Amino acid sequence: MKIKYFYQLLISHLGLLLIAIIIISTLMSHFVKDIAYQNRVDEMSSYGNEILENFKQLSKAEMNFRLRPFEDILSTRQIRFFVFDEKGTVLSQQQEMPPHEALLTKDLWAKLAKGEEIIVKRSDSRRLDQEASLVALPVMEDGKLKGGVVLIAPIQGAEELIAQMNRYLYIIVFVALTITFILSLFLSKFHVNRIKKLREATEKIAHGDYNIHLENKHLDEIGTLGEDFNMMANRLQRSREEIDRLEKRRRQFIADVSHELKTPLTTIRGLVEWLNTADVPAEEKEKCYALITDETKRMLRLVNENMDYEKIRSNQITLQKFHYPLIDTFEVIKEQLSRMAEEKNNQLMVEVHPEQKVYADYDRLIQILVNITKNAIQFTEGGRISLRGKEENGETIIEVEDTGIGIAPEEVKHIWERFYKADISRTNTPYGEYGLGLSIVKQLVDLHDGQIDLKSEKHKGTTFIIRLPLPQEKG
Repeated sequence: MKIKYFYQLLISHLGLLLIAIIIISTLMSHFVKDIAYQNRVDEMSSYGNEILENFKQLSKAEMNFRLRPFEDILSTRQIRFFVFDEKGTVLSQQQEMPPHEALLTKDLWAKLAKGEEIIVKRSDSRRLDQEASLVALPVMEDGKLKGGVVLIAPIQGAEELIAQMNRYLYIIVFVALTITFILSLFLSKFHVNRIKKLREATEKIAHGDYNIHLENKHLDEIGTLGEDFNMMANRLQRSREEIDRLEKRRRQFIADVSHELKTPLTTIRGLVEWLNTADVPAEEKEKCYALITDETKRMLRLVNENMDYEKIRSNQITLQKFHYPLIDTFEVIKEQLSRMAEEKNNQLMVEVHPEQKVYADYDRLIQILVNITKNAIQFTEGGRISLRGKEENGETIIEVEDTGIGIAPEEVKHIWERFYKADISRTNTPYGEYGLGLSIVKQLVDLHDGQIDLKSEKHKGTTFIIRLPLPQEKG
């Protein structure tokens, strides 16, 4: 059977209170009884001691007469008594007293003979005609029993007091249960409503709505759960936005790659058909073959770039790092890209000390700098591209600076993403990259345990800064 959490809380609160009240009531009842009986026997002992004072001073003939005032007083207190001598003979007794043999057993007489006081808070009705409290006080002289007094009082008065106190206790219990029920009702509803909000929010998330925020004003476990829930919802929302954004970039990237593959394939197809169907002069054939070769290289570069990225991402590349002069790499870059720079009227400058060392994988560092320098040339017209190198704080600092169009601040944070292109027109350039170049650069720099940053200002230029650790050469 399914029981709602609201009723579980309510029942548990009331159940715990009821158990606590039963335990406390039971203990209080016993405590009250003990107090009532103790007060009764204390009262009887006090009167008994006063009677014994007269017993010591009176003769047996005067006993009944002088104890008459005590009979009147004690009768109003529902206390009866008799006085006995050393032989156990009753010297003075109220007429309604039960036989003294029924009151004092042989064991009790033996204790009295030793001078012990007898106090029975509650004597059962098998010995008396009703339940009663009994007090027996001896009078000793030279270590021998000379007499004593026995007092008996029904416990009815104590029971009435106990019953009255129990009535008050029942009233208190009823009031406490009523107040607790109201408070439990309120608190249970309060907590259940908070959990209900969590459940409703969870259902929204299950249906794809992550734009949720729960108000948390209470610093308890449910409040903490609400904060964790908000954190989870925010992360899910960011993850979905990231997935949507990457999916958009991926689609754009696929469209770009498809376009870039389609263009050279169309060119190659047209050239092949022309070569097969027409009488092409030898000079034109050589140009066609050269163009087909360039377009094939272009497609291979794109395919290799994709494969390279996946290898880096899956840690399938092992770097062969060693110390060598940085100028060697710069000279290779300058030699490879000089013609590309000249076509756009750019100057390609190298600024590095001939002895400046770098600790890196030779081929991969060339790959890094070729990608960055190509981008710099691509977006610079009639300007300057500078490659600089220096050592600072145990690192080799490599800078690639251009005076090109720059990158907008909102685009800088996305520049390393796999499918991102800051300028959609770049694919229309002869040397355009296709959304993977800078992503590969970032991966390769990370593999070198290095860092790469950029500073850019729109229409003024961009500077890429690479920091590579430079450990001391061994030997």
